[in-house]
Amino acid sequence: MTDSTQADSRKKRGKTPGRLSRWMQQRTNSRTITRIRRGKATFMGMELLVLHTVGRRTGEPRQSPVTWFDDGDGARLIIASGGGDQNPDWFANLMAAPDQASMEMPGQDVVAVTPRRLEGSEREQAWQRIVEAQPRYAKYQQKSDRQYPVVRLTPR
Repeated sequence: MTDSTQADSRKKRGKTPGRLSRWMQQRTNSRTITRIRRGKATFMGMELLVLHTVGRRTGEPRQSPVTWFDDGDGARLIIASGGGDQNPDWFANLMAAPDQASMEMPGQDVVAVTPRRLEGSEREQAWQRIVEAQPRYAKYQQKSDRQYPVVRLTPR
């Protein structure tokens, strides 16, 4: 391998989570979901909810802790910021089966939701509110080659 090929290989490995990273994420998610259900619904000063989706390949139920921002009338904004150079699995699952999505707020029952990916000026306005509330998202976005999707979850 040439030096540039090795550098390219390291660069690619660093952008997409590997097997160990995914395993660690699953363990962390499981513990975080347990904490959310016990009423400890914050992480690094951000509110958390449990997003319920269905695996797009397996059809199996999936649960992911995600940060959220209030968007009025019970709606929540969520950001698909994880996943390295690709969107996180929960986002792909959510978009593949939006009619099977639900959210679980701490201490509340699971509620069916309608997810809608925000685009254009609507996304930009939501993004500005998000980064005003949590400037770290602007820093995360600057480190990524992809634009983070913003999704509005509206209770059904």
